[in-house]
Amino acid sequence: MNGSSNKIEIFTPFGEAFELMKKILFQPFDLKKWLVIGFAAWLSNLGSGNYNYNYRGRSDWKDVPFLQDLDNTFNQIPHWILFTGLAIIIALVLALIILFVWLRARGRFMFVDCIVKNRGAIVQPWREFREQGNSYFLLGLLVGVVIAVIVSVASLPFTLPIIRGVTFAHPDAYLICIIAVWGVLLILLILAWSLISHFMVAVMYRRRCLAVEAFRVALSLIANYPGEITLYCLFWIVLGIAAVIIACATILATCCIALIPYIGTVILLPLFVCLRAFGLRFIRQFGPDYDVWAVMPEVSPTPPSSPPPLPS
Repeated sequence: MNGSSNKIEIFTPFGEAFELMKKILFQPFDLKKWLVIGFAAWLSNLGSGNYNYNYRGRSDWKDVPFLQDLDNTFNQIPHWILFTGLAIIIALVLALIILFVWLRARGRFMFVDCIVKNRGAIVQPWREFREQGNSYFLLGLLVGVVIAVIVSVASLPFTLPIIRGVTFAHPDAYLICIIAVWGVLLILLILAWSLISHFMVAVMYRRRCLAVEAFRVALSLIANYPGEITLYCLFWIVLGIAAVIIACATILATCCIALIPYIGTVILLPLFVCLRAFGLRFIRQFGPDYDVWAVMPEVSPTPPSSPPPLPS
């Protein structure tokens, strides 16, 4: 890894990212380019947004006549049909999730390419970074499985006593502790992977390497610059809060039109471009090997060998 002797800054890259966002989207303004980059940004965040609508009724579901009839209907269906249908639904949901994760992995390289080359392109970066996108997708699936295993194993000391029927003096407090510990561990693991993968995309784009090599490079970068990376994460928290406030204000101002998939990304595209460009401008400070705007070395083609002279 090539280190950098220069001072690693936080605010300067953000200012550069803001100016780059204005140049890409407004100098000049091109609606077609805006829509194409918006599609790449939407694809790079596919499945990341969570809109939860919770209904909290005071009446018991058994008191609703429609739900009573539905419950009676389900009770008349053979169990093997219910279990088969449930298994099919779960398989379809998992397949849909995997599809979203794959598209998001490919879209992240497309979005970075649009920012780096200041263009609106979909087909060309989709093909150019196919190998990197698929490698990033497979490693992300593996990390997701590892996180699920770690969280499941960590929850065993808390869940086994409940399974064995052990009674507690304060069961509600015990349950709250289980949820708190499980939730904190899950959040820490997700944040750690989010930080590593955030740098991985830039490394893979710059070096055209696969995910495993980029994973090692990102870990080494974080280990060698813990203070700078920590400040970067803290500033990202501030930016995240500001982004949420801007997004909520935009949703209210557009009468919830911004909640529509893709449409909301297009409306908030300056925010998406600025935040992603900030990450790319920050990591470039660590050296040319991390600068996605650096000129890629061109491999000169090997001249064809001259055919042997014909015998006279």
